[in-house]
Amino acid sequence: MPAPQTAQATLHYGDGEYAVLKPGRFVICAVSGKSIPLESLRYWSVSLQEAYAGPNEAFQRLGQVA
Repeated sequence: MPAPQTAQATLHYGDGEYAVLKPGRFVICAVSGKSIPLESLRYWSVSLQEAYAGPNEAFQRLGQVA
């Protein structure tokens, strides 16, 4: 089993915050596939329960859904 320092985290995305379901150091951007360190995570979708590397990826994905 990978150490939490190098493992992908599993999160539950809420309004303005997230809860860690499985500890790890990063999540994967749903659009770009880039690793996002948890300390840098600022963009996600509550309804889709996915993370985005930045505003461009968030707008790109949310524009597809709308």
